[in-house]
Amino acid sequence: QVQLVESGGGLVQPGGSPRLSCAASGFTFDNYDMRWLRQAPGKERELVAQISALRDSTSYVDAVKGRFTISRDNAKNRVYLQMSTLKPEDTAVYVCNARGARWSRDVGMDYWGKGTLVTVSS
Repeated sequence: QVQLVESGGGLVQPGGSPRLSCAASGFTFDNYDMRWLRQAPGKERELVAQISALRDSTSYVDAVKGRFTISRDNAKNRVYLQMSTLKPEDTAVYVCNARGARWSRDVGMDYWGKGTLVTVSS
């Protein structure tokens, strides 16, 4: 059974630095590009950060560049999002997504977590 379980969300003060974690199971983690997306109240879902299956590339939406860092531990089947200098506009549900790498036998597969809420407020 495929599972993506996010953790690490909650109420954070502006300027805080929480780390989100996504635990993956039920599929070959090494074959998947991993992504963090977020959806703020009343807004469309946006891609925040992604990391390739082989950890050789990362990318970020402009709004979080220099503040967020995505990483993965293929031995633990986990992907992380280190957040820093949080702002109220970072408030959103953060969702973990696994997408089969184009070079892998899992190309076309797409799995989603349920998300974790991050609220940035004093």
